[in-house]
Amino acid sequence: TEFGMPTDLLARASEARGFDSLWVTDHSHIPARRAKSFPGGGDLPKHFFHMADPFVSLTTAAVATQTIKLGTCVCLLTEREPISLAKTVATLDRVSNGRFQFGVAGGWIAEAMENHGTPFKKRWQVVRERVEAMKAIWTQEEASYEGEFVKFDRIISYPKPIQKPHPPILMGSASALARARAVLYCDGWIPVGILPTDLKPHV
Repeated sequence: TEFGMPTDLLARASEARGFDSLWVTDHSHIPARRAKSFPGGGDLPKHFFHMADPFVSLTTAAVATQTIKLGTCVCLLTEREPISLAKTVATLDRVSNGRFQFGVAGGWIAEAMENHGTPFKKRWQVVRERVEAMKAIWTQEEASYEGEFVKFDRIISYPKPIQKPHPPILMGSASALARARAVLYCDGWIPVGILPTDLKPHV
């Protein structure tokens, strides 16, 4: 944000203090009228309205550091076009020398995703298709994908990520369904909004 610490300086300070990773979030915009209230309660916090682009921010962090991992927590795939995003992610992974962690989710502001052409009730299908399409782009010389919301035939896209087969894709959400989605088409899970005491063993 324009009123917070610049991301490159924050990353450098975090790395110097031994932090393992630095994470930034993603909102392309906030609709002035929203049917759903903020899940955290109260008014929507100021920083939601002032978020910088996460990939530009993390690029500045990447060139300012050497070892700290850099991630999105989370990138809203309902607000991103997958062919362009695949190139952005691959480029950031190369600029950071393989330090990027790709946290993804669907989001909760229906009006925002619908401004991007994503139907709210279909948001998780959109997320899955975009993840699968990007995996194809990152791992295939000539990639194609056929879904309801993502369709393209035989494209060539470079650069490819440094991390193989691609940067870790982490599902960021607290629900049981999100954990199932993490198993189905991601590489891990970011337990957004969950405390250790909330994770009770199943018997």
